[in-house]
Amino acid sequence: MKEFKHGGDINSFAKKLNCKENEIIDLSSNINFIKPNIQIDFNSISISSYPDYKGLYKAISNHYNILNSQIELYNGGSSAIFRLFENLGLKRCIIYSPAYLEYKKAAKKYNYKIELINRFEDIYKKPKRNSLVIFVNPSTPDGKYYNLNKLFKIWEKQNCTLLIDESFLEFSQKKSAIKYLKSYENLYILKSMTKFYSSAGIRVGTIISTKKNIKKLREKEPLWKLSTFDMNYLIEALKDKKFKKTTIKKNKQNKKLLINLLKNYSFIEKVYKSDANFLLIKLKNIKAKELQKVLEKEKIMIRNCSNFDFLDTSYVRIAVKSKSSIKILKKALNRI
Repeated sequence: MKEFKHGGDINSFAKKLNCKENEIIDLSSNINFIKPNIQIDFNSISISSYPDYKGLYKAISNHYNILNSQIELYNGGSSAIFRLFENLGLKRCIIYSPAYLEYKKAAKKYNYKIELINRFEDIYKKPKRNSLVIFVNPSTPDGKYYNLNKLFKIWEKQNCTLLIDESFLEFSQKKSAIKYLKSYENLYILKSMTKFYSSAGIRVGTIISTKKNIKKLREKEPLWKLSTFDMNYLIEALKDKKFKKTTIKKNKQNKKLLINLLKNYSFIEKVYKSDANFLLIKLKNIKAKELQKVLEKEKIMIRNCSNFDFLDTSYVRIAVKSKSSIKILKKALNRI
């Protein structure tokens, strides 16, 4: 499981340092540090009957300006990925890497032949015909947004089935691949609302596709997959109209602060341009594990990126968080 290890394991980190979880500054997890304003009393919600998802379908379809019949809901983004791999039943998977590690894990579980395309060096390499193509946009762990027009032409010629992961798109304010659904039949788009709406504990993942594709997916799904609490939290979160503007503004300001801070250190070789709420950093004369050790003294977690494909032990990812956390990070980095 070390191969697929993620950031955000606050519990293990706190145990290691023998401290409380609320003392940890988690810069390893790319969850929004701003939370939506939820106007609901969860004690008043009835859980004696099975959930009816009509309200959630309506809220999500309005949010993305699509039809209810173009949406299927899952118990989180990871569940959506695994179920789609299983239901498509294809033989070959092309992952534009480095990428979110659950894709590789799902491909292995369902016996896909995996091929990796290094998007840093060979992004326009032609994939094998009839493959399932995985593309994360904005990407992880570097946060780059790609214009996909040229790639879509390549994928179409190769008759590929596409899964475009847009989990971080709302941080970027860039255009969605939803527009391609009118012309590309074998296209699926993943929307994980966990990241932007700061709700890792609320398990709601969304697959968007054509009516025909969604109908096929729904035929293989159980009636009830999400809890009443998951559903109501997300419906309420989507009602907070100020939240999106606040998130974009504060993340943009704090990302600029973080970039300016990181540029001051000689042991940082490169800070990658990011359209998301995190930064990929290439280190110089220090390894990721060594930097993590230094930051432990201030109870700071960062993401060691050495288990991402095409990255080595000199790469880390740091999430954009509050101004106070950036100040504490500065104090810790000054130790080096």
